[in-house]
Amino acid sequence: MAEKAELDSRAKVLIAACEMIGEDPASTLSVRAVASRAGVSMGSLRHHFPTQRALRDAVLRTIYDVATSGDDVIYDRSVPARDRLVQCLRQVLAPTAGDEARKGWIKIFDAFIAPEPTEETRSAYRAMVAEGTRRMEHWLTVLSDEGTLVDGDVTQQASYLNAVVNGVSIERALPADLSILESENAVLYLAVDALVKSVE
Repeated sequence: MAEKAELDSRAKVLIAACEMIGEDPASTLSVRAVASRAGVSMGSLRHHFPTQRALRDAVLRTIYDVATSGDDVIYDRSVPARDRLVQCLRQVLAPTAGDEARKGWIKIFDAFIAPEPTEETRSAYRAMVAEGTRRMEHWLTVLSDEGTLVDGDVTQQASYLNAVVNGVSIERALPADLSILESENAVLYLAVDALVKSVE
């Protein structure tokens, strides 16, 4: 019975924190605010997540796992490797388009660029980047294991793709006409073709 209660309180914390990140991607997830929203005590939250970083890492893992639950596409060898990888990158970009992209980048700017950086903001930003890179490393490792990825450091390749996706999402936030979708597709394929072996 106690174990069930523990699982419930952990789930409540994760749900509350995910909602807070959904409302404000730059949220620092203060332990007090998350505990209050989840309706659990600070002690209960600390039992599951001893540090703020542990909480943020768990929340980001949960969000990325849900957002990229369609990762099965990377395993579908009936689809060319380059197309699978582009589809995975599109999953990352899917939540941000038009006004939502603009609002998202304004929040990122206000949280991580405009203010003087603190250790707390550095840690929060590093956690976000690390989780995104981890997901891309997973996709690239799958392609590497099947022999369709060019030789190289998977971590560096993931950082490269992450930079491309960030650039594309910033372009989505800027005023543009509909042709941006066509150029975005070309950019994603150009980036992927630098990493995936060409099929003769």
